[in-house]
Amino acid sequence: MGIPMAGRLVAAGHKVAVWNRTPRDVPGAEATPSPAAAAAGADVVITMLSDPDAVREVVRAALPGLRSGSVLVEMSTIGPDAVRRLREMLPQGVGLVDAPVLGSVGPAAEGTLVVLAGGERADLDRVSDVLRVFGTVRETGGPGSGAATKLAVMSALVTAQVGLAETMAYADRLGVGRTALLDVLGATPLAGLAERLRPVAESGPFETRYALGLAAKDLRLATEGPGRRQTVTAAARDLLAGAVAAGLAGHDLTAVVPFAASQAAGTPSSRAAGPLSPQASAAPAAREVRAVNPPSVPATNGRYSHAVRFGDLLFVSGQVALDEDGKVVGEGDMTRQSEVVMENLGRILADQGSSFDRILHIRTFLTDMDRLHEYAAVRRRFITGEPPASTTVEVERLFQPGLVIEVEVVAALP
Repeated sequence: MGIPMAGRLVAAGHKVAVWNRTPRDVPGAEATPSPAAAAAGADVVITMLSDPDAVREVVRAALPGLRSGSVLVEMSTIGPDAVRRLREMLPQGVGLVDAPVLGSVGPAAEGTLVVLAGGERADLDRVSDVLRVFGTVRETGGPGSGAATKLAVMSALVTAQVGLAETMAYADRLGVGRTALLDVLGATPLAGLAERLRPVAESGPFETRYALGLAAKDLRLATEGPGRRQTVTAAARDLLAGAVAAGLAGHDLTAVVPFAASQAAGTPSSRAAGPLSPQASAAPAAREVRAVNPPSVPATNGRYSHAVRFGDLLFVSGQVALDEDGKVVGEGDMTRQSEVVMENLGRILADQGSSFDRILHIRTFLTDMDRLHEYAAVRRRFITGEPPASTTVEVERLFQPGLVIEVEVVAALP
């Protein structure tokens, strides 16, 4: 989203400096080596990032470049609690506007986003011309109100889409054709949502416009914390969390349709074979010992299994950051290796119908305990509920040079 939005600013005649965690060029903008360099001397500093942790880390890095009289416009979906914490980080004299958006990459490039802007009157006035470059601006009230409004809107929109995905799976079981169902829904107030799901219902998921992983994050933010009891939204959140664990985080949200169908069919599988044909597997006997090696995880060397299932327990072998050729991913990079490890664990858990919130014990091996905080930041993105029992130890080395972390878990099964 940030790339086309920066392009809109350039096209509108603004002088733009950019920094991105994954270096990307924006024609007409100055690429900078750090968040502080991007913020240096700017009247308006805009953040568009994936989640509260990312925003906090980037803003902390940008603080040396922020000057008194500037305004930080936070446009990610992070919720009002994170906005309050962000305000506490900023030095006096720096304004803050929370302005998350409705829309995806296409509207970002076209300048047709809906911007939900909250903040002090003086700060809103100072950035109004900039915000109008992105689309229609709706002022929602004081500080934090834009972030709160965004979560409320996403609670309705995403929950409705997940609900319709389950309805399609229900229609499958009743023998109702998906196309026929969507045709009927097209004559109801759900017409727009039904039409969005038509391509995935008929031919499979399409290009990513709103990543399923971001939708899962949005619902998690909307249902966490005091006073946020939403039973229907929480159920949609849990289904999306299962889809993320199954490796679908980077897919478009419409990928929830085949995932919901596989769950309805009682088919724990890390990847469905197609929108209408989830892989089938027989449930193991209650006390059968069974090796588990999901195809979504790089194969082992043949001397161990990725996991063993016994009764209602799943014992997952230590996972490391290796690709399909057995080469280290992110050599020496604790953050990248932690991400790969947690993604692999999620796929193994999902393959057996489990998830991160059913982990009973997690054991972590690090080659450098001083880098524990890097792993912890990644782990918090995957294990979001009550933490499981945990053991973390430092080891001199792991089995292959360049590896810095290995993680094993024991999890409960449905």
